[in-house]
Amino acid sequence: MKRRDFVKGAAAAAFVPLSGRTAEEFSLNYVLSSAMYGDLPLEQVLAAANESGSGSVDIWRKVHATHREQIEEMGDEAFQSLLTKHKTRMSISTCYPLGPFKQDEEMRWVKKNGGHMTVCGSGSMGEKDPVGAEAKKQVQAFFEKLKPHYELAEELGITMAIENHKNAMLSSPDSIRYFVELNPSKNVGIAFAPHHLYDAVEEMPKLIREIGKEQLPFFYFQEFHPSSKKKMTKEDEVKQMPGFGTLDYVPLVAALKEIGFEGLSEIFMHPVPRGIPMRPTAGEITGVINESRAYLTECLGQV
Repeated sequence: MKRRDFVKGAAAAAFVPLSGRTAEEFSLNYVLSSAMYGDLPLEQVLAAANESGSGSVDIWRKVHATHREQIEEMGDEAFQSLLTKHKTRMSISTCYPLGPFKQDEEMRWVKKNGGHMTVCGSGSMGEKDPVGAEAKKQVQAFFEKLKPHYELAEELGITMAIENHKNAMLSSPDSIRYFVELNPSKNVGIAFAPHHLYDAVEEMPKLIREIGKEQLPFFYFQEFHPSSKKKMTKEDEVKQMPGFGTLDYVPLVAALKEIGFEGLSEIFMHPVPRGIPMRPTAGEITGVINESRAYLTECLGQV
């Protein structure tokens, strides 16, 4: 059966509620990215959480979405009421504009609203995409600078997930390995992004095993495609998502299963320009996410 045919046919049946799984059965704990919905109303995102098989939502801000700003406008109490209404919760604030060193207040906000994680990039500590000795030097400098912030995260019970991202300190396989080796805090981990490891595809399963579940709180299900940077058709854009592109996710989910991954999984892509919904309506967006989730279910069935 062709992969695309399987994805279309299995989308509606892919999700098995966590409560129906045995303790021995490995599964992925999905979180819904509000960035997929761009500038659509927050309530439409929250309504889609359960429909997408996600146990919680990841709130994004400009330029990728407007939902953090929408919450600022309505207030936390109204936000919490919407979460209750739609029987979901907020687990993550993705805050790339703040970076790792300016998110103290955001961590407090996440805690206040029932979340437990922030996601951002590492920024640069010098030469971009460092390797070898330079990577080790930059990782050491990063953790020294991060110390007061990860201490706050420990106090609050918040996890700071740092994405491996091109043109940053945490980028290359070398920097990822040094990050794992030198990480001083149980409240800091890696937001693993295959999208930014397109030049190290064969290494990704090994990297997952080397990181281990303790330092892998978050996983982006997105692969590299030129449509993430260049305006292309919607048919091309969706090739960033599992089941639509060329990346074989079976070795990746096999590695996640091997380490007993317990973090959050986010099906993701970038539209061009940033900040627009990846499809015109919330229902269409959720439908595409479910097609990707069906493909990942197929992958899990092979490991």
